[in-house]
Amino acid sequence: MEYVIVSLIKVVVVFAVLLGCVAYTTLLERKVLGWIQVRHGPNRVGPWGLLQPVCDGLKFFFKEDLVPANVDKPVFILAPVISLIPAILIVGAIPFGDTVTVFGREIRLAIADINIGIIYIIGLAGISAYGPMLGGWSSRNRYGLLGAMRSAAQGISYELAMGLTLVSVIMITGTMSLTKIVAYQREWWLIFKQPVAFVLLIICGLAEINRTPFDMSEAEAELACGFNIEYSSMKFALFFMAEYAHMISLAAITTCLFLGGWNLPFGIELPFVPKILIFMGKVFALVFFFIWERGTFPRLRYDQIMHLGWKWMMPIAIINLLLTAAVSLFTA
Repeated sequence: MEYVIVSLIKVVVVFAVLLGCVAYTTLLERKVLGWIQVRHGPNRVGPWGLLQPVCDGLKFFFKEDLVPANVDKPVFILAPVISLIPAILIVGAIPFGDTVTVFGREIRLAIADINIGIIYIIGLAGISAYGPMLGGWSSRNRYGLLGAMRSAAQGISYELAMGLTLVSVIMITGTMSLTKIVAYQREWWLIFKQPVAFVLLIICGLAEINRTPFDMSEAEAELACGFNIEYSSMKFALFFMAEYAHMISLAAITTCLFLGGWNLPFGIELPFVPKILIFMGKVFALVFFFIWERGTFPRLRYDQIMHLGWKWMMPIAIINLLLTAAVSLFTA
């Protein structure tokens, strides 16, 4: 019974923190993009614009929920939920720190320590791609359908390369548990042993979550908003939240796999700094990088994205996997 209560508390806390991070990541993005474009960004609602996410949430909540007459209504309603839920479930398998002592009991800072954590994450990442696909298809709008088709093709193109990249991590560490992978990096982060895999994961991850420069499924100039063109009110907000939740999940997964999780490099220990703050600092740095690249790189053409995925990412991932296998074999 005590285990169930502790698990429920973890779920509530992680869910609340994730929603707060999603809300204020949107504010951070608007502030950073404003800084890049030499303007102020949101600064009218509350001190330094800190209440802007609250106002945005209220705006979405009170907007009229328009549903076109010709849509496939059950699928149209479920698509935003299908897009958001996998991002939340992925966070449930991510360890945020080592164990902490609360009222004399050791509690692990993770909802669940899954032995096949990497397979679990790949599976949920694949499911999340169905949200934009079903949303665009069910809207019965030609722009929405084009966005859905682009999302499907892009997901297939980059998910294979991302899977091969994660296999190289499994080969080196000998485990699929994120907690054990973090423990393996106590002395040397995997980014030093697998820099190519790190770059591949970042690029493929951004393509998977449709972030710039890979946001072809919702390219405003070509598709007039793409797969979510017919969505409004809270349904549109769920797609919006899903994108930022996936971005935070990608940053947390990358931190666990390549940046040592809550470990400092070269075995450095700082006993007075909580492990979870070290972990969150790395996640924040990656989220800042994802925002910065949105304000820096132009959107690629659709044919360029497909070319990059199949003719560059896939061969490089295969070569990296073969080299990792050879090195692991001869150094065993």
